[in-house]
Amino acid sequence: MGRRRFLQAGVGALGLAPLVATGTHAAWTRTPGAPFSNYGQPAASESGVIRWISANADVPGNGVSWTPLQDLVGTLTPAGLHFERHHNGVPRIDPALHTLTLHGRDARATRWTVAKLLRYPLVSRQLFIECGGNSNSGWLQEPPQAAVGWLHGLVSCSEWSGVPLSLLLEEAGVARRHGWLIAEGSDAFGLHMSLPLEKAFDDCFIGLYQNGERLRPENGYPMRLIVPGWEGVLHVKWLTRLEVADVPAMSRNETARYTELLPGGRARQFSFFMEAKSLITRPTLGDALAPGDYVDIAGIAWSGRGRIRRVEVSVDAGRSWQDAELQSPVLPLCFTRFRRPWRWDGRRAVLQSRATDATGYVQPAREALLAARGRWGYFHYNAVVSWAVDEDGFISHVYV
Repeated sequence: MGRRRFLQAGVGALGLAPLVATGTHAAWTRTPGAPFSNYGQPAASESGVIRWISANADVPGNGVSWTPLQDLVGTLTPAGLHFERHHNGVPRIDPALHTLTLHGRDARATRWTVAKLLRYPLVSRQLFIECGGNSNSGWLQEPPQAAVGWLHGLVSCSEWSGVPLSLLLEEAGVARRHGWLIAEGSDAFGLHMSLPLEKAFDDCFIGLYQNGERLRPENGYPMRLIVPGWEGVLHVKWLTRLEVADVPAMSRNETARYTELLPGGRARQFSFFMEAKSLITRPTLGDALAPGDYVDIAGIAWSGRGRIRRVEVSVDAGRSWQDAELQSPVLPLCFTRFRRPWRWDGRRAVLQSRATDATGYVQPAREALLAARGRWGYFHYNAVVSWAVDEDGFISHVYV
């Protein structure tokens, strides 16, 4: 139904109630408020909006934490709720001692301190970062039951600011030709990843700020690599070294991990791009509807190949689709919010969304993704997600 009818129906359902002054005699109107603070914190009543952590019991610094997508609106994720993936904990780095070194094939060995990089001209972009393993529970035979953020919350979107990598490469005399750039972090795990030199020159940058403030330790302080639109493992945190090379490093996360067997026997490797994806974030598991309820089916969509062009919503398990409204501005490589008004009639329904990006790529149905990739997958799951509403109004995660 149209937005105007949706709003009119909602007002009609509420009726005309007399205006009542609320809170006039509440305790907080008779007591002086709290003093200033040096750094603002969320309201105590919002303490339940947190990241859910899944860590290795034997190595607590190895694990992930999910962004609570079901509790957020807008396109930017608060830095304190940005998803995390650590292999060996968050290092305590002294920025006065940390440096970034660039060396290799045709580069003049060059080293920058943090203080020097902070004096360079900066660029700012609103960009999503998505872990390649996000949504990997979708490969399971049975649909797991959890709210959308606890299944698909290894994705977040921030405004990142930093120094264009091309500026540093040119300063070190690196030629614009084919090759590879190997990035290494200074955590105890020593993560090192390879990306094509062409991408490094194109739009990568050294991230120094997130949402207007200096990076937080868990997000890569004092500097991280930002690789727009590509899988999260490439956005190396605590960045300390860049090596120009003729071949990739072929590290653990480029061979034993992030390499997957396909149905035809070939292997999928260096699958950099995060393909178009959408998620309904409201309603989600834990919500309940009553017959006649008006629902704003809302969610987010993104694509590593550019802007989101279209999001469609289905309430009948994909038998029919209707265009959702996209919230402006629609930026490339950034979360795009969508919504579609709907009235639940009390009958079983299955809610889905599917995204189309500027290249014409359409988010696939689950069966189509399984047919193309097989059942040995773990990374880059981007199939349509389905939420069933049963006759009692309860919502669950389903496969269709």
